[in-house]
Amino acid sequence: MPNLLAQINYAKAYRANRLAGAQWVIEHPETIPELIDYVYLENQKEITHKAAWVLEFVVIENPSLLYNHLDLFFERITFPEKEQTVRPLANIAEKLCLAHYKASKKHSKPPLTAAHKEILTEACFDWIIEDKKVACTARAMTCLYLLGTEIEWIHPELKVILTQKLPSGSAGYKNRAQKIIEKISSR
Repeated sequence: MPNLLAQINYAKAYRANRLAGAQWVIEHPETIPELIDYVYLENQKEITHKAAWVLEFVVIENPSLLYNHLDLFFERITFPEKEQTVRPLANIAEKLCLAHYKASKKHSKPPLTAAHKEILTEACFDWIIEDKKVACTARAMTCLYLLGTEIEWIHPELKVILTQKLPSGSAGYKNRAQKIIEKISSR
């Protein structure tokens, strides 16, 4: 039987390869902690983004598979710096926030604890301040907006940062930032 590393250590980053790896993990959910460990390996930079891409596809297909491993997922989410790894983590974070704060009949609500929310808040502010690519920052904005509906200090801080960075942002950044600023202002 093939192991997890064989499933995620594909030569080409084709979507089909990522989907195949994710499908294998879905069929072997006991490997999710190991997959998360690969996402956060510090000395294996080539495998981290591949693992993150596979985890992203797993969460898209069946988000509840991650719910029992949220402590492990969040404990090191601020560590990766490589854009290829951060982008899928930001996507996963956004999906978790949307599922947690928005009612959904399709999926169960992820059990985000106060500690998870604190770590996620830190990670999202870092992604915005560090000028990650728009795919990361836009997702971070959404997470922070949703977290800010519960945690009072987030919206004022987020609005200040977005307003300051708006003039120099890309078109995608400006679009999302303006929408988030409008939502904050109308609350």
